Amino acid sequence: MRTFAVAALFGGAVLAAPVAAQTNLTAETASPGGAVHLSSTHMAEIAGTSGVANIQLTDGQTLTNTVQNVAEGKTDIGSAPHILPFLMSRGVGPYGELGKEKGAELAANLRAITPYTLGIFFLYAYDAKGIDGWDGLEGKKVFNGPPRGGALTNGRAMIQIITGLKDGEGYEGMQANWGQAASIISGGEPDAVVLPELFPGSRVATVASSGKMTGWSMPKEIYEGEAMQKYMKAPGSASVEIPLAEVAAAMGEDWTFVSEDETFRALATIGGDLVHKDMDEELVYQLVKTYVASMDALKAKAPFGNTVNFDNPALGMCGANPVKYHKGATRAWEEAGYDIPDCAEDQ
Repeated sequence: MRTFAVAALFGGAVLAAPVAAQTNLTAETASPGGAVHLSSTHMAEIAGTSGVANIQLTDGQTLTNTVQNVAEGKTDIGSAPHILPFLMSRGVGPYGELGKEKGAELAANLRAITPYTLGIFFLYAYDAKGIDGWDGLEGKKVFNGPPRGGALTNGRAMIQIITGLKDGEGYEGMQANWGQAASIISGGEPDAVVLPELFPGSRVATVASSGKMTGWSMPKEIYEGEAMQKYMKAPGSASVEIPLAEVAAAMGEDWTFVSEDETFRALATIGGDLVHKDMDEELVYQLVKTYVASMDALKAKAPFGNTVNFDNPALGMCGANPVKYHKGATRAWEEAGYDIPDCAEDQ
């Protein structure tokens, strides 16, 4: 975990403050290497250099906690898979201790400001492990996410729908914080991995440097089946179909990808950055306006910049997703020519 500030030495929780260079905000995000961290660090950078706000950003966080911190007004800006506000609103999963009433109350405080794809879930393993695909996970040790959070929920669900195996019964699930993931995988302790990755991403590049890897597409029959199709329509999830050749080309010669045809099928995790509903509208407008105006610079900062939906504010909104856009964010996106669906606007 790292804490750093952009144009500031400290930050404090500010839910309603005038726009000024001395406005201090706090933010929480995931570990470096993905769209989540990149979006947050870019926001902190451009907010500081433009004089909108000084943001103290803490990375390496478990986003389950981050979402609750934002909802409770303890943190100003937080990264979140869409599944987390959904679970909070029902008081289930990692928010079971809150209960339905308290969970719904807290979830009602959350508002979206920016979107992104967190990663694409798929199975992969070192060739030296001798894994022969999804059918080879029984009795194996599978790294499937951090100790708690949306990634672990999705990883476990994906394995269960595809194989029928439950964590702790059919296979041994292994969890660790995001910052430890690459070193643990490279160390060879897990037999296989099911995590949300990017094409290409820093973690998959790092682990492949320790040996040849193989990645497996979701079986077509499972992908098209009722259970998986229903799951992929849930908040925080989306279906992904990519030509197999494109995936192989993006990942490089250290990787082999397996599918029964020429299409790579997978589950994507989608989300975005959140703020409290009471954050000052003009402040949110200025933050998002500056962020959107620097979209080209944001995309250019990583090889996956054009593939993670930084510029798609409609991503995963509406339906069962309880979160709507903050009024200041809606104004900024729409002034820049982007469309926010009516059902995603805070009325």
